[in-house]
Amino acid sequence: MAAHYDVLIVGGGIAGLSLASALAGSCSVALVEAEQELAYHTSSRSARQLIPSYGPEVVQELTVRTLGLMAARDAQLPEPVLTPRSFMLIGTEESVRAEASGHMSAITHDRALELCPVLVPGAFSAAGLDTGSFGCNAPLLLADHRLRAEAAGADIITGARVHSAQRLGSGWEIGAGQEAFETGVLVNAAGAWADEIAVISGVEKLGLQPYRRTAAIVDVEHPLPGNSPMVAAADNTFYFRREGTEVLISPSETVPSGPEDARPRPGDIERLIVMLNQLTTLGIRGVRSAWTGLRTEAADGVPVAGFDAEAPGFYWFAGQGGYGFQTSSAMAELAAAQILAGQGAGHSAGAAHHPASRTAEALAATRWSIRR
Repeated sequence: MAAHYDVLIVGGGIAGLSLASALAGSCSVALVEAEQELAYHTSSRSARQLIPSYGPEVVQELTVRTLGLMAARDAQLPEPVLTPRSFMLIGTEESVRAEASGHMSAITHDRALELCPVLVPGAFSAAGLDTGSFGCNAPLLLADHRLRAEAAGADIITGARVHSAQRLGSGWEIGAGQEAFETGVLVNAAGAWADEIAVISGVEKLGLQPYRRTAAIVDVEHPLPGNSPMVAAADNTFYFRREGTEVLISPSETVPSGPEDARPRPGDIERLIVMLNQLTTLGIRGVRSAWTGLRTEAADGVPVAGFDAEAPGFYWFAGQGGYGFQTSSAMAELAAAQILAGQGAGHSAGAAHHPASRTAEALAATRWSIRR
């Protein structure tokens, strides 16, 4: 016999968990995750940095709102999710100017070296600094979302890969793992697998594209000072930040991929180490661990949030790209409002009075651009 829920969320990463947390208590919610553990793929492989100056304007707005919501949550938690950590962009005058936003201020070459003394002076000619950036305790945030969701009555089922989905009367009938579900709203928060869930559900896919992004924790001869900013190249060839006495590094690659359990490719980290040992005095000595995540994006780079115009009760919640954590709370707030309002066209009731209404309007204006 199928279990009935008002909302069934497919996907147990930061998107699905934050939405379950936002909805639970206002309706009956279940979340199903294909893997045996939550946040197994991209959400466990993030850079753990929330950067207001990073991404398109809509993403920046979502980030500012998310930071506000997380700060309010931190006031209630014994251990904070957020830790102040500035973000510094370096490169040529032209590249830094092209990538900097209103949340970032230009700083002198000497100031950049003062903030990150391991940089070789000749490695860059310009820098910008975002002092409103924060490090994010991703495992704590994920655990908190799960705790809040389950405490409010949500059911979370792992090891339950969706294998069938069809419209049934006014709702949906879903087969996931060994379980059957009936739901009024089916939320597609499946990340790199979002288009696959659409196909299983008989819904036109959006053409969401996963991209590879590799990172590693490395041992260094000269550790970064405790207050060091995260440093990124304006030409997107690398970023690095402090990770305890070690350093997290990434080649910042954006390589198309299929939905998969991604793994580092030979040479990616090794080439980056050679580069960073020339551009810095870190003295990278070895790799402790390395991983690759998938950042799934729509063609226009805007997160996808809203009911499908041609499939009643099918809600897209995907395409957050590399902005999943930094937009998560605002995206969940927006999506929960739309789902609870039950507006199939994707516009939340009373949007003008909603805290994220400008974001709602921006997303509504661009959400279906990839269908055109």
